[in-house]
Amino acid sequence: MDNVFNPFSLENKTILVTGASSGIGQATAVACARMGADVVITGRNAERLQRTSDMMPNGAKSQEVADLTNPDDLKRLVAAMPALDGAVLCAGNSTTLPLQFGSREKFDGMFDVNFFAPVELLRLLYKKKVLNKGGSVVLIASIGGTHSFMPGNGVYGASKAALNSVMKYAAREYAARKVRVNSICPGMVDTPLIHRGTITEEQLAEDAKRYPLGRYGLPDDIANGAIYLLSDASCWLTGHDLVIDGGFSI
Repeated sequence: MDNVFNPFSLENKTILVTGASSGIGQATAVACARMGADVVITGRNAERLQRTSDMMPNGAKSQEVADLTNPDDLKRLVAAMPALDGAVLCAGNSTTLPLQFGSREKFDGMFDVNFFAPVELLRLLYKKKVLNKGGSVVLIASIGGTHSFMPGNGVYGASKAALNSVMKYAAREYAARKVRVNSICPGMVDTPLIHRGTITEEQLAEDAKRYPLGRYGLPDDIANGAIYLLSDASCWLTGHDLVIDGGFSI
């Protein structure tokens, strides 16, 4: 049937996805393309960005290699952007570290990636009027620091809590141009970040049992939430932190 009503469609929208070379960013970029968007992808590794593009119907609109913690790279990225209808800021890092070992250096490193880089990108996209009126920005935050306070998660959780707070201020201020800003707060998601040896595979399997729905999230679970927030289906939603955590926070 032609012209089927679908408020979740991203047809005729141009979307930027950061951290698109793996994990949540990669899944989000592919999902946006499948929903009809033209997708600009960025990450630090050209080869991995190409793999993401290869997974997308018709490939990426463009691929921009950039380290968002580098001010020159960030400004170059913004200058290269077409007019955007949406952005999903996925680039981030995590660590498991007791607070007694959370030195200023550790906090600075985590905040550079998880807070300062996406906030500066968000600021520039809005200030330079790269975001179209009615556009939507999705920040990938976390239940860590907002809904869950597990031992060893303080450095990471603090950076994501700060990001979630700025989201709400941006939503208030950017509403003047009808630009919506929301966040997604995932629970543990099965991405390469959690398989770096900091926590054993046995510990991960045991931890997953604590989730009411019986498993960790998958990148597609978060990507589907981003589709909703980018689409016209959520056109009256801003300043909201969407928790997608398999019931963990309850």
